[in-house]
Amino acid sequence: MTEITTNGAAPGAPDPELVERAQRRRYSAEYKLRIVAEADACTAPGEVGALLRREGLYTSHLTYWRKQRDAGALDALGRPRGRKPADRRDAQIAELQRRAERAEAELEKARRVIEVQGKVSALLEQMLDTEGASESGSTGR
Repeated sequence: MTEITTNGAAPGAPDPELVERAQRRRYSAEYKLRIVAEADACTAPGEVGALLRREGLYTSHLTYWRKQRDAGALDALGRPRGRKPADRRDAQIAELQRRAERAEAELEKARRVIEVQGKVSALLEQMLDTEGASESGSTGR
C-alpha cells in the first residue's frame, strides 16, 4: 500500500502545489564547437537528427552556433557574460580623488580660520592700543 501525503502525492513524488521555475540552459563555447564539429562530420541521413535528439537540442541551436562559429563569436563566448570586472586602478583613482577633494575642503576651512584669527588678532590689537592710549591720556597731568 502506498503512503499518501496531505497534498495527495506519493512521498517521493514532487509536490504538485509547487511550480518549478524553469532555468535557461547554458552551453559552453567548447560544447557548442564540439556539437557543431560532430554535426558537420555526420554523413549518413538521420545522423544529425540522432545527434540532436541525444543531446536534447534543436536544429535552431545548430544553425545559430554555426553562424556564431563562422563569425568568430564562439571564441568570445568563452568569456563570462555581464559587466566586465572593474579595474582596480579605477577604484584607486576614485578613492584618491575623494581624498583630494576632502583635503582641499579642509584646507579651505583652515584658510578661513586663519583669516578670521588674523582679523580677531588685529581687532584685539587695535582695542589694546586704544585702551593704552586712553589710559595714558587720562593719567598724564
